[in-house]
Amino acid sequence: GAVLALPFLLLVVNEPLVFLPIIAIHLLIFSSWIAWNGHRQLQQAGSSAAVQSNIDWGYLGKALKIMIVPKLVGVVGLLTLPANVMTSIIFGIVIIYAIGYVLNKPFRSNNKYVDYVLLGLGGYVSGTSLIGAPLIVSVFATHVAKEQLRDTMFVLWFILVVIKMVSFVIAGVDLQLIHQLWLLPCAFVGHLLGEKAHRYLLNADTGLFFRVLGAVLILVSVVGLLNPPS
Repeated sequence: GAVLALPFLLLVVNEPLVFLPIIAIHLLIFSSWIAWNGHRQLQQAGSSAAVQSNIDWGYLGKALKIMIVPKLVGVVGLLTLPANVMTSIIFGIVIIYAIGYVLNKPFRSNNKYVDYVLLGLGGYVSGTSLIGAPLIVSVFATHVAKEQLRDTMFVLWFILVVIKMVSFVIAGVDLQLIHQLWLLPCAFVGHLLGEKAHRYLLNADTGLFFRVLGAVLILVSVVGLLNPPS
């Protein structure tokens, strides 16, 4: 979601630290909710199948050991680099992702050393801007069972966002809590619509959708790089 939202938000105000706390709080709430729902559904099913948990804790721990240092480096960069530099970095990362969408060439990993590089980069990008998902998911998708992948990713987002929020609090960043009074209901509606869209996309041909999405993201990011808001 942050990959889609940030480019548009930064066209309005060239201050990542205005929007990232808001996005982070939404991620904390909805990632924990989704992971808990997955656990509850598994318990209600009473399945004795091989998968005993909706979360792959083993691989999650291994990945975090690789990601934690780059994550912290990224957070430090976010808090210390000028806003215009961080905005340019974010737009640049989004363009790279979007080109992959347009060409239908998502990030993939079939080698453990490539895994390390993608997880490290994903941790760093997550630290700077919360948009490391495409890099991280490309690795997790090859190591985590399909039925565990979604909930495992949401637990990972929760952990990474907690690290970021603690950093924000220590650094005295305005968490924009007053705006959550009206933004959270909107986010809840968006979450419900997103759940329906997710279920639809699981069974649909998404090639055209992602190509159009990628083209729009490239356009928005190029505009943001050439004409950054003051």
